[in-house]
Amino acid sequence: MLPSLLLLFLSIPLTTVTAASAAPRCTTSTPIKTYQKCMNLPTQGASLAWTYHPHNATLDLAFSGTFISPSGWVAWGLNPDSPAMTGTRALVAFSDPSSGGLLLLPFILDPGVKLQRSPLVSRPLDLPLLSSSAMLRSDSSVRDGAGLHIFATLRLSPNRTRINHVWNHGLYVQGYSPTIHPTSPSDLASRATIDVLSKATEMGPAVPSWFRTAHGVLNAASWGFLLPVGVTVARYLRQCTSVRPTWFYGHAAVQIVGFLLGTVGFSMGIIMGRASPGVTYTLHRGLGVAAFVTGGLQAAALLFRPKTTNRYRKYWKSYHHFVGYGCVVLGVVNVFQGFEVMGLGGSYWKLGYCLALSTLIGVCVALEANAWVVFCRRAEEEKVRREGRVEEHQVVKASIGI
Repeated sequence: MLPSLLLLFLSIPLTTVTAASAAPRCTTSTPIKTYQKCMNLPTQGASLAWTYHPHNATLDLAFSGTFISPSGWVAWGLNPDSPAMTGTRALVAFSDPSSGGLLLLPFILDPGVKLQRSPLVSRPLDLPLLSSSAMLRSDSSVRDGAGLHIFATLRLSPNRTRINHVWNHGLYVQGYSPTIHPTSPSDLASRATIDVLSKATEMGPAVPSWFRTAHGVLNAASWGFLLPVGVTVARYLRQCTSVRPTWFYGHAAVQIVGFLLGTVGFSMGIIMGRASPGVTYTLHRGLGVAAFVTGGLQAAALLFRPKTTNRYRKYWKSYHHFVGYGCVVLGVVNVFQGFEVMGLGGSYWKLGYCLALSTLIGVCVALEANAWVVFCRRAEEEKVRREGRVEEHQVVKASIGI
């Protein structure tokens, strides 16, 4: 099984590289004008060409995208604040429901867009947009796979040449209102920050498509499952005198394997973050860093573990317990946050993880109930022994006439 998985992972990057090399390169020439610079965007086969005029701080640009449905839409826009969908001032191209011709309308994407509370309504942009237009690259009508140019000329603020831009495409338009786009990883990552003067981009090298899945699987298996299993082993098996000190070695082995796998998953997350700095998941990143730091503190604590006879042992145990439980809670919460980031909130992946975690919780509940039964039984036995010793002591005192 393991050799097959290794062959699969080794073959996927080669496939990714081949597909990437086959993608069309960007071009500075368009049917309307020729631009000075261009770049391929990392998702959806899109590209951007532009000319920046420093003397009047104007930017001429041409975005090239692709329709994924005859009734779909293609959009490009700017976000004045950050490379994110919310707050983007977008130009959206789609087929006019009345005439069938190509139509380009401006939209402002407020926070309610994600919730689809109401249809998206076109309204003028609050940007210094001097002109805009759209045209199909070679097709006479909108269809699946049809290429598109969106042209725009806008004025930038003096001495500010960095822009946050967002692009995407969707399947349907209801009347004159584009519906929500697909939520695959590439669609969610279609945003970046570039410097139009130096052509410096904050995209970073693209990572293989399997990288994100491997990151999620490793983190769910380590932070979200193995570390809670290690805590369960330590909490319940150490009460069994028949498995001492086996419980300790089992606990340490599970935790070490979980932390090592979690470190690999955490490192993959850092690599993906550097490859797409325009894409920021603040909560997911913060929880991941916190879980990794607490896990590292737990690993470091093993080096300073005092002996059982040391007077500081009880303080070390309290630290070990609280930090360990905190690490587990952070890891599990971040796994669920990761499902939302990957757009898998209602997927079978999340269902499978919930079933595995629920099974572990059920085992913990059963073991906790058993531990209380054993505790109460031992307390009762200890009470009987104490009463027996008291009665025996009274008999002895009576026998010697005290």
